[in-house]
Amino acid sequence: MNTLAVVLDAPERLSLRDLPLPQPQDDEVVVGVEWSGISTGTERLLWRGEMPMFPGMGYPLVPGYEAVGRVLAAGPAGASRVGERVFVPGARCYGEVRGLFGASASHLVVPAAKAVPVPGGLGAEAVLMALAATAYHAVADGGRGAPHRPPDLIVGHGVLGRLLARLSVAAGNPDVRVWETDPQRREGAQGYQVLHPDEDTRRDYGAIYDVSGDADLLDTLIGRLAPGGEVVLAGFYARPLSLNFVPAFMREARVRVAAEWKPADLAAVVMLLADGRLTLDGLLTHVLPAADAGMAYGQAFGDAACLKMVLDWRSH
Repeated sequence: MNTLAVVLDAPERLSLRDLPLPQPQDDEVVVGVEWSGISTGTERLLWRGEMPMFPGMGYPLVPGYEAVGRVLAAGPAGASRVGERVFVPGARCYGEVRGLFGASASHLVVPAAKAVPVPGGLGAEAVLMALAATAYHAVADGGRGAPHRPPDLIVGHGVLGRLLARLSVAAGNPDVRVWETDPQRREGAQGYQVLHPDEDTRRDYGAIYDVSGDADLLDTLIGRLAPGGEVVLAGFYARPLSLNFVPAFMREARVRVAAEWKPADLAAVVMLLADGRLTLDGLLTHVLPAADAGMAYGQAFGDAACLKMVLDWRSH
């Protein structure tokens, strides 16, 4: 069995190629992908050749960690799952071609545990479940005790920033603010305020969550903290970060890095979606056939109006 996959042979060199898939094992499922998302964080870095050294890094590779599709075949223990719509956060089933993170393909062979059932009624928007889990993980305790302090300010109104803001509102924090410099992206707030940083005079934020990925913002954000406040780095940063010590010292500031989501975070997001406390509507702005992947990647990274680009694999 083969799969048609997006392959990055080198920075800004993309092709669609047939790749052989392994024989599924008893604990694996075959997923026919319907949609996959393009990440404007990690995939932008892979596209530009700016990704820091990361486990599994190297070209050629199959990118993507946001796939939604149907289970086409399963081992004896998972036979009842055939036909189920699932979310798959990546795959490594391409032989010598690396999977980083390997979800942008027409068919996937993955461990059954990695195929997460999609809450009823969700279609293409379910590609956002990983980003929602990333936002949830930034605030959740991760089994270490009390949850972290929720954001008073979120920097960046892309999809991750919007999801973090929606989770904050759902948790009873409607006073959260979001900074956004691009006027096209200041629209679309649901129950929270979005403003340009220059319009904001506050300098007493208890928790600022940065999802911009801008390595030059740290000193600016520390300057907006209350004493004992915290800056949470929830984006992905290609360049080293640094800070001026004295302003951080005067505020006794803390800096925390929010790492990759865990299965428990995804499970929590599934419950929030199923209960209607979190919605993913209005976040997918562009959909193109998988055959137009080259055009899709260029637009995803070059068009500020493109919040989220999705590849449609259903014709394959």
